[in-house]
Amino acid sequence: MDKTSRAAFNAAFSDDLYRHYMDVLEKRFGHIPFRVAETPLFLTHELRDRLKSHALDLAAQLSAPEMVAKCRRAVPAQFDAPGMDALPNTVQVDFALVPGKDGGIDGQLIELQGFPSLYAFMIGQGDLWAETFQSVPGLEGGWSVLCTKTRDAGVEIIRRTLLGGFDPMETILMDIDPPSQKTRPDFAATQQMFGIEPVCITSLVRRGSKLFRRREGKEIQVKRIYNRLVFDELIAKKIQAPFDFRDDLDVTWCSHPNWYWAWSKFCLPLLNHPSVPRARLVSTLNLAELPDDLSGFVLKPLFSFAGGGVVIDVTRADIERIPEGERMNWVLQDKIRYAPAVVMPDGNTVKAEVRVMLARPPEEASFTPVLMLVRLSRGKMCGVDFNKNMTWVGGTIGMWRPD
Repeated sequence: MDKTSRAAFNAAFSDDLYRHYMDVLEKRFGHIPFRVAETPLFLTHELRDRLKSHALDLAAQLSAPEMVAKCRRAVPAQFDAPGMDALPNTVQVDFALVPGKDGGIDGQLIELQGFPSLYAFMIGQGDLWAETFQSVPGLEGGWSVLCTKTRDAGVEIIRRTLLGGFDPMETILMDIDPPSQKTRPDFAATQQMFGIEPVCITSLVRRGSKLFRRREGKEIQVKRIYNRLVFDELIAKKIQAPFDFRDDLDVTWCSHPNWYWAWSKFCLPLLNHPSVPRARLVSTLNLAELPDDLSGFVLKPLFSFAGGGVVIDVTRADIERIPEGERMNWVLQDKIRYAPAVVMPDGNTVKAEVRVMLARPPEEASFTPVLMLVRLSRGKMCGVDFNKNMTWVGGTIGMWRPD
């Protein structure tokens, strides 16, 4: 980690600095219903580039046609949408920061998803930290949050990825009741930066193969969908959409909904890379051959968000209670040992997970790393539910000095 910047930040940190930061952040993007950490993560160029390389290597493995064919089996028949593109437009690759073999810090894969994340909000959060640092001794000067050579280049890649060449008026950010979502600050930032409005899936109107939204009393055809819909919520709430995902609709997607399933924890047992801990589908396990002590493993559902359903302290009973017909939807993975990634002003340390956020405009054949979302944790996991009533935890952004 960038120890010099960490020392300068810690020396200047105060509750007032954090409150001022949060006040300005919420003025720009509205109330934030999740915890924002007190600090960014200061990355060295070496660690940043190592995480970028890991993420691109894993995406390249999954991009092979034979691997895509294997992953496509994860798409449930009732959600198998036509028109799936060769690769997703948005990919998130989550790494735990762990002790490296060279004595430094490295990344070990936690999970990945062919699904969007907080692209716009992360840009806004990083911009505000960079502004704040101009009054912090030792942190003045330039800061970068985008992995591209310039900020404008990174923003433009994201713009091209989200819009896919369509007018913002013809593009929607689709979710279930957007104002109620915890990700709504990103929805606000996306509308501010890219002109894409959040729209509830239930408000859409279908006419033949076309979808329309209503705006100021008029119907506007929707030609591109920035798909933020989490299928877990759609299923759990039994939401009735105005279309069937299997319908052949006259729309393009970012990312196509099939990638939500295909590039997910389902891929973990298929990957072969030094950053990937061993993972096995529960349906392939011989339970009689498992060790009595399972403390070195975690048990994960293939399709969930924010750590939902993950079992950290695994027992044989946890595995046995999974119905046999559902065991193909669970994975047993080697447990990860975190490194102390952040030192707090009081000397305590904090764990970190870094999400390398990839983007691929539709006309391009490869992915570009654009941002590094960070989650800080002092609990057993990095999700909000595992860090309640704690400080120096929550979501933040990875930052570094310009190259």
